[in-house]
Amino acid sequence: MRGRAAGGGAARPWLLGAAGAAALLLSIAVAITIGPADLALRDVYAVVAQQLGLGDAGVTRIEEGIVWELRLPRTLLAAVCGAGLAICGAILQSLLRNPLADPFVLGISSGASTGAVLVVVAGVGGGAIALSGGAFAGALAAFALVLALAAAAGGGPDRVVLAGVAGTQLFAAVTTFVVFSSADAEQTRGVLFWLLGSLGGAGWGDVALCGAVCALGLALCLTQADALDAFAFGEDAAATLGVAVRRVRALLLATTALLAAVLVSAAGAIGFVGLVLPHAARILVGPVHRRLLPITALAGAIFLVWVDTAARTLFEPQELPVGVVTALLGVPAFALILARRGRAA
Repeated sequence: MRGRAAGGGAARPWLLGAAGAAALLLSIAVAITIGPADLALRDVYAVVAQQLGLGDAGVTRIEEGIVWELRLPRTLLAAVCGAGLAICGAILQSLLRNPLADPFVLGISSGASTGAVLVVVAGVGGGAIALSGGAFAGALAAFALVLALAAAAGGGPDRVVLAGVAGTQLFAAVTTFVVFSSADAEQTRGVLFWLLGSLGGAGWGDVALCGAVCALGLALCLTQADALDAFAFGEDAAATLGVAVRRVRALLLATTALLAAVLVSAAGAIGFVGLVLPHAARILVGPVHRRLLPITALAGAIFLVWVDTAARTLFEPQELPVGVVTALLGVPAFALILARRGRAA
C-alpha cells in the first residue's frame, strides 16, 4: 500500500507534465485558427499539413501566408516567450529568496529594452543577433546596477525589489529619451508599441533563435536543480551542502539575463509572466526544481499563447500590446502575493 502511494506521488509530476504538454499543443492548434481573416478550420490545418509535406492545401497564397507566415510563428513565439520568462522568474525567486523577483520587476527587461533600442536607433549591426547582443548588454548593466543599489541599501530581498523598481524607472527613462531624441516619428511609434510587448513582428527566425536559447537555458538550469534547492536554505547552508555558491549564482544569473535579453529583443518587455507562473507551478508540484522548472515552462507557454490570442482579437482589427494584457492580469496577482507575504510576516 505504501509503495503504491509513493509511486503515485512520484508519478504526479509526470502526469502533470504530460497533461501540460497536451494542453500546450491543443492551445497552439486552437490559437492558429483564431483571427480576423475568415479561414475555415480545414483550410488552416491543410496549410500546416502542406508545409509538412503531407498534401496540397488547395488554398490561395494569401491564405497560406496568413497561417504559415503570420499566425503559426506568432503563436509559437508566444509559447517560447511565456516558457522562457516563467523560467527566469523561477530562477530569480530561488536565487534571491524573494517571491516578488522576476525580470520585469528587477529591471532586467527594462535594461534589455534599452540595449535593444540603442542598437535599433544607432543602426549598429542588424538582425536578431545584433538586437539580442544589445539587449544582453543592457540586461547585465541593469542587473548589476540593481544589485549594487541593493547592497548599498544594506542588502536583503526587499532591498533588491526596491532597487529593481528604481532600475526599471531609470532604464525606462533612458529608453524614452533615446527614442524621442534620435528616432523619427514612424520609428518612435513602432518602438514605443514594441516596448509594451508585441509579438506582431514574429517570424520563423525569431522562433528558432528564442526556442534554441530557451531550450538551452532550461537544460542548463535543470543541471543546477539540486543547487537551486539548496539555495532555498540560504547561501551559507548551500555552501555547507557542497554548492559552489559564487560560481553557480554567476552562471544562473548570466543565463537568466541572456534568456530575458533574447526574449525582450524579439517580443519587447512583457511583464508579470515570470512573477505569477512560478507560484502557480509551486502549488502544483512543490518547490523541488527538477519538477518545478518544466511545469513552470509549460504553464508560462500556455498562459502567453492565450494572452496573445486575446490581445490580437479582443479589439480587432486593432491590436493590444501583449504587455498590457499581462499587466492587467498580473497586477492583481502581484497584490495577492504581497498580501499573503504581509500576513506571513
